[in-house]
Amino acid sequence: MQSTSQGSLKPEVPVRVAASSAGAKPKKTAAMESLEDITYGSIAGVVGKYIEYPFDTVKVRLQSQPDHLPLRYKGPLDCFSQSIRADGFLGLYRGISAPLVGAAIETSSLFFFERLGREAVFASGLSSRDRPLPLPALWWTGAFSGAFTSFLLTPIELVKCKIQVPETKGGVVKAPLRPIPVIKDIFRHQGLLGFWHGQLGTLIREAGGCAAWFGSKETASKLLRDWNERSAKSPAELEAMRKEALPLWQQAVAGASAGMSYNFLFFPADTVKSRMQTTPIGETAPKRTFGAETRALWKQAGIKGFYRGCGITVLRSAPSSAFIFMVFDGLKKYFPMQ
Repeated sequence: MQSTSQGSLKPEVPVRVAASSAGAKPKKTAAMESLEDITYGSIAGVVGKYIEYPFDTVKVRLQSQPDHLPLRYKGPLDCFSQSIRADGFLGLYRGISAPLVGAAIETSSLFFFERLGREAVFASGLSSRDRPLPLPALWWTGAFSGAFTSFLLTPIELVKCKIQVPETKGGVVKAPLRPIPVIKDIFRHQGLLGFWHGQLGTLIREAGGCAAWFGSKETASKLLRDWNERSAKSPAELEAMRKEALPLWQQAVAGASAGMSYNFLFFPADTVKSRMQTTPIGETAPKRTFGAETRALWKQAGIKGFYRGCGITVLRSAPSSAFIFMVFDGLKKYFPMQ
């Protein structure tokens, strides 16, 4: 996410099919719907990552400040200022190649596993395919999707975090790291399992965050749809409203609320994960566990330490998520796959 993270996850299949099959157009198969979701969701996720990445870099640098030294950054603006003075504006895009791959993988896997979650709900008999899923089911399919996606994201985010936060030695900042050397160093010092360092934090963030993503987005969409339908002047107009997708600006509002919920509710888990993943490669001291890192941060800064960078993260998630929704829905509307 990044971004994120990542795309307009619209599980209301009957509504989508009705909107896309108006007139003489043939009904799309489930496979075609999946391909369209994955392709357009990946494109929107990659574009959104370019928008949000500088803010993500600042967030990671704020989160990963060591607990045994004075804080290097006073806040987001100070971090922006110091980073630009040291590396220029393009330095805020350091390590973006891995997150771009991650944005495509994340969005694709979210759609794929969310569809599997819906199939499980249908198979259980708790809901039928001829009506939209109830909101509690969408929270569950979101958590299901995020949990599986976390295992794909952790290695990508590990490489990204190590590149975003430059190492220092004797007070001197080392040369910027590159993805391939980082990958080689991780494997050489920690083996294959080393790529999943910080997995628990990613799992908590993605499972809970994606549940909030689906739930908040669909709740906001339902409220906006109900609001629109109250203005209908006839049964025919009401029926037409129910078959049409929400206006783009309302999709953007729903997307913004989803992004902000995702980032705020489970931000402490992301903070602990970032601290774990920014320890120097090849460090001889044992790596801290999720619990040990949590206790160390609590001892250093209390509850405020878990929310370093939260404000800027939630702030950038609103326009980023809104933009992703508008790109995704625009591509589906104007470039449908047949």
